[in-house]
Amino acid sequence: MADTSFDVIIIGSGPGGYVTAIRAAQLGFKTAIVERDYLGGICLNWGCIPTKALLRSAEIYHYMQHAKDYGLKADNVGYDAAEIVKRSRGVSKRLNDGVGFLMKKNKVSVIWGEAAIDAPGKVTVKASKTEAPKGALGAAQYRAKHIIIATGARPRVLPGLEPDKKLVWTYFEAMVPPAIPKSLLVIGSGAIGIEFASFYRTFGTDVTVVEVLPQILPVEDHEIQAFARKSFEKQGIKILTNAKVSKLDKKADSVTATIEADGKSQQITVERVISAVGVVGNIENLGLEKLGVKTERSIVKVDELSRTSVPGIYAIGDVAGPPMLAHKAEHEGVVCIEAIKGLNPHPMNKLMIPGCTYCSPQVASVGLTEQACKDKKLDVRVGRFPFVGNGKAIALGEDQGLVKVIFDKKTGQLLGAHMVGAEVTELIQGYVVAMNLETTEEELMHTVFPHPTLSEMMKEAVLDAYGRVLNM
Repeated sequence: MADTSFDVIIIGSGPGGYVTAIRAAQLGFKTAIVERDYLGGICLNWGCIPTKALLRSAEIYHYMQHAKDYGLKADNVGYDAAEIVKRSRGVSKRLNDGVGFLMKKNKVSVIWGEAAIDAPGKVTVKASKTEAPKGALGAAQYRAKHIIIATGARPRVLPGLEPDKKLVWTYFEAMVPPAIPKSLLVIGSGAIGIEFASFYRTFGTDVTVVEVLPQILPVEDHEIQAFARKSFEKQGIKILTNAKVSKLDKKADSVTATIEADGKSQQITVERVISAVGVVGNIENLGLEKLGVKTERSIVKVDELSRTSVPGIYAIGDVAGPPMLAHKAEHEGVVCIEAIKGLNPHPMNKLMIPGCTYCSPQVASVGLTEQACKDKKLDVRVGRFPFVGNGKAIALGEDQGLVKVIFDKKTGQLLGAHMVGAEVTELIQGYVVAMNLETTEEELMHTVFPHPTLSEMMKEAVLDAYGRVLNM
């Protein structure tokens, strides 16, 4: 008879869930994880990873089209949409299998099905519609002293803009197109919307982005998003801000959208629409209301150690609120389980969580924006360094970009770092480490950066904040 009693049960196997399960097992907890669809959750199967595989195909296609810029020849360059999607799905499958291996390696039991919490310490799992992986436990009643909710989020649906999977897509459909549409409307300019706009534009799609707020990439520093916007528009992406889509009229194989902006109305007809207006937490059918677990706007309310209002029940990742990022979920889960163990971990500082958008050019940031510093009435020094002043960027043929840093004028504390340009999603972690170590501007200026690298711009931006820039 299958074992139904555990120390920790985690509901959801996305990055937050499976990483928490591994850490729980490392700490000696008898651990189980419940999943209803696919190991690795949205991130590995329909989010972070497959989109990066798609964007890599777009990046290579772009370079092939510009081969002559590098003294190379690549004639009759084309693409196969089906093969691009096939590669992306193959990458996801490989990582999905990898999560299964990690569960076995760490002796974490996988329970397959739909979970509901009957009471603190009690979980009922009903059969799932999807096929269970080999060796998984099935529908039954389970017990655990600690229950961690890691059920993630799903696309937000706005009235009148409901996705139909054929003409109006969410990111699910946008990731597996049967063909590249000739024209596309993207509603929403956050990371998801902009990444898909960038992907499809690279393959020749006529792309229009509509954003209800005054700027695209709303969480980013204004100067950085303005630079990115100019770059996108130069590529041919049409961007409408302070605008909203009020109506969608569907035909057999096209959609006519009514767009309201500046008190005026216009209509555009496109082959497909992507709705990327945010996500909502998956809090339904878990039994939370009956248990008295506090929620707000589809988010479970938690404290700094991920504890809910009910002892023994915790929530991490997207379902526990913004920023809705995989790496936030992972770290949140580790802090949560280490606190349960009594290790007294440091609560996560959300200001030190980096954000990355993998469009072309890439955008990455951590900490406060310049406007946020002004709102807080902080006295700051701001440094900037453009890609055009960096030898490696010029050698790469990627001389369009900007690195921006913000320091507290009194203490030299690094308050924020913001970047746009090639490979900035890989560079931002240097500033994240510096912020976590409470590194001052003086220490950064005394750090030797290798030459020639893009990372040299990180030091130059710091030097610029203090009137000591060398290469501009």
